[in-house]
Amino acid sequence: MSQPFMKLAPLTVILVGSVALSGCATKKYVREQVATVSQRVDALDSRLQATDGTAKQALAEAQSASAQAQNNGQRLDQLNARVDGVEQRMQENQRKRPRN
Repeated sequence: MSQPFMKLAPLTVILVGSVALSGCATKKYVREQVATVSQRVDALDSRLQATDGTAKQALAEAQSASAQAQNNGQRLDQLNARVDGVEQRMQENQRKRPRN
């Protein structure tokens, strides 16, 4: 072998070895990172479930309030019709009554 190649051989081995060793993550490191991310995802999932439950409850209450408001509106319409009828009868009675 040539003299320049012999000088570069150890350097080449060191470079290749360091790239090979530093380029790969260990299984332990990957597990630790995945566990951390998994815990965060689980925490966010729990918060999402709680928020979803709150939103569904709020929707149900809003729908119930809307139905009650519609019912109250119908009852007011009925009462207004009755009051209008009473007022008309009162006016008719006042017209029929002789004035002194």
